[in-house]
Amino acid sequence: MDETWHALCATPIDEVRRRAAIVSKLTFHAPTTVDGAERFAWDDGGGQSTVWHFVPDGRALLLTFGPEADLSVGWDEYAAQEALYGDVPEDLVRLVRDRPANKRFGAVVDVPTGRTIHWACGVFWFDGEQWRVAEGLLDHCDETGIDPMIGSEFAYCLGVYRFGRDFLTPEAVVADTEHGWYVDADEGDELPAVREIFARHAAGRAVTRPDPVRDLS
Repeated sequence: MDETWHALCATPIDEVRRRAAIVSKLTFHAPTTVDGAERFAWDDGGGQSTVWHFVPDGRALLLTFGPEADLSVGWDEYAAQEALYGDVPEDLVRLVRDRPANKRFGAVVDVPTGRTIHWACGVFWFDGEQWRVAEGLLDHCDETGIDPMIGSEFAYCLGVYRFGRDFLTPEAVVADTEHGWYVDADEGDELPAVREIFARHAAGRAVTRPDPVRDLS
């Protein structure tokens, strides 16, 4: 496993959730709820994306995607996509199966039945104590010789969260013109607006829901 994976595993889940919430807000992804789980997301505008689901009982589901990734399947290869979720608890998989389509995050379709499941080349989950790679993904990698971290574009898709390093500061966000941060504020008011986002998700506090949360149940 790579450096980013080890850094994620060493980060307390509350801090993981905090960073996911802040990045989601700064990249114009409104938080949503799915069967009581909070969902946060990121994408780079070029197809790569990360989606998190945090369940009230302390577990989590993490998906990464890159359209050209070695582990990416075709939009109609439902069985192949579902197999990558192998051994992930069914209640977590239900969070991404047969859900409303999102134009920024695609779904793989079972053409005969119309069933869908979230398009992902990386499937990972937190069991309440430790992060795990989906056994279905590992089985596929064993069969094909694909490295699970490289094939899922894991390091790239999680780079924005800076696990293993100090997280962003409001000042750094405002000064950074490369990552396409979205700040809903008038010119000159960006720094106070970003500071407010960080304050709402302060370290050591539970992640709050500062904005209306759309329910996708």
